[in-house]
Amino acid sequence: MALAERTDSRMQLTFENGTDPVSGDPIYKTKSFNNVKLDATADQLLAVTQALVPLQQLVLYTVERNDTALITEE
Repeated sequence: MALAERTDSRMQLTFENGTDPVSGDPIYKTKSFNNVKLDATADQLLAVTQALVPLQQLVLYTVERNDTALITEE
């Protein structure tokens, strides 16, 4: 049986940064925050996001958490 141990976590905020003049599709810009505590909850990450968004000039599109895990055999 395999075990997965989370070793790293980061939070990525995606903002709308206008539209492509040719296709009309939205253009996105991302900002990543590394070294997120491994035991941080989704509610805590959302609270941090809500504190950061007013400091930004762009409109928030998504919030993602990206985890890295070490997979080993038991």
